[in-house]
Order: sequence, then C-alpha cells, then structure tokens
Amino acid sequence: MLTHLTFSPATDADIPALNRLVNRAYRGEAAEQGWTTESHLLAGQRTDEADLREQLRSPGATFLLARTAAQELVGSVYLQQQGPDLYLGMLSVEPTQQDRGIGRQLVNAAEDIARTQGCTGIRITVISVRHELLAWYERLGFRRTGATVDFPTDTRFGIPRQTEPLVLLVLRKEL
Repeated sequence: MLTHLTFSPATDADIPALNRLVNRAYRGEAAEQGWTTESHLLAGQRTDEADLREQLRSPGATFLLARTAAQELVGSVYLQQQGPDLYLGMLSVEPTQQDRGIGRQLVNAAEDIARTQGCTGIRITVISVRHELLAWYERLGFRRTGATVDFPTDTRFGIPRQTEPLVLLVLRKEL
C-alpha cells in the first residue's frame, strides 16, 4: 500500500522528532517491528540530537522529512552533495509503517533533488552483511562499486555485537 507523503527539509525544530524516528528505525525493540533493523548487529543508539544537528549544519547537507497528510513524521533521509554525487544516508522509516513504499518515495525524492542540483549520481553505503537491504537498493538501480569504507568505531552510535569488524559497501546509482 503506497502512502501519500509530503516532503520538506528538516529544521532545528525537527531534531527531537528526527532523533526518535532514526533510533526507532535502526535500533532497539521498536526497530525489530520493521525489516530494516540493525539491532542484531549493533547495540545502543544510532544517533543523538547533537550528531543530527551537526550533520544538518554540514555544507550542502539536509535531512529530507516525509510526513503523512496528518503531519505524522514517518520517514527521513540524510542528503549531502559531494562532488558530482548526492550522498544518501540514514534512510529511516517508522518501523510500524514499513512496507508501504515510504523508503522508495524518499529515494525517488532524493533523486529529484540530485537532478535539480546537477548531480550525475547518488552514492550510498550499506553494511556488507545487510543482504536484504543491499538487494532492496539494487532493485532500485544502485550498483556495487567495489569500494568499501570502514565502519565508524564511535561507540556513541553503536556497539558491535559480533567479533568480525563491520564494513560498509559503496553503491552508486547513475542518474
């Protein structure tokens, strides 16, 4: 079932709600209601308000928010222009609202923004062991580049539950 959404850039006033959404989507008991949880890989919070505020103030960056007709925040995505590409990260959908096309609509909106900014592609990073998420992005047209990035080691934003180090795969979609 596709949900009708409105999109808008986040402001400082949105940070508390954005923080709740991102942490619900990625970690803890609420995240386990959805299919995109990282709870089995990482313990602890995904982010905090100070981190989100810092990211929001980065040059060329924004959080795109998705709201229902009732103004309920149900999704968000971090976007930052980096050279010819738009970096897309921290795609978050309220766990109880997943499988309704919200993530796909956020990615489509990000593609529109990328084109408006003159970007030639969208780049993302995904934890290498998140096979279902990698497959989802590949269905949307993203391709693995062969590049990898070390997983951040700041335990403020996740404590690994396994002994093997996590690696991020870089994917890109040509626009």
